[in-house]
Amino acid sequence: MKLIPALFKGTAVAALLAVAVGCASTTKQTENQLALAGFKPVVASTAKQLQQLKALPPDKLTSVQRGGKIYYVFPDTAHNCVYVGSPKEYRSYQQIHSDLQLSKTQFENANLSQDSPNSYDDWVGWDVVMWSE
Repeated sequence: MKLIPALFKGTAVAALLAVAVGCASTTKQTENQLALAGFKPVVASTAKQLQQLKALPPDKLTSVQRGGKIYYVFPDTAHNCVYVGSPKEYRSYQQIHSDLQLSKTQFENANLSQDSPNSYDDWVGWDVVMWSE
């Protein structure tokens, strides 16, 4: 029975992200997806950290090694921070990103029914709705 809540959660997340697609820049979309996946923003508070932040490729998720562990970082130079996640958060991000891309593709490829009536003359009120702007 855990499958149903997981499917619902995944569908709800995809729907919310799909709504955000048209409203946000690519960088903001990525940051939202990273936060949803569990990445944490870490503020660069020293000159060395700011230098390292600026050295990261902009708008790219990069893997780094620290203390023998792999982390994934995404720079947010506008706010002087990086989003940091473990391999677990990275896998979650990949799933969210994949789900969003699939939802976007499905939306773009949706076809209108070709079985619609040839004439809409019998429908009342369309002139008010369609041309009242």
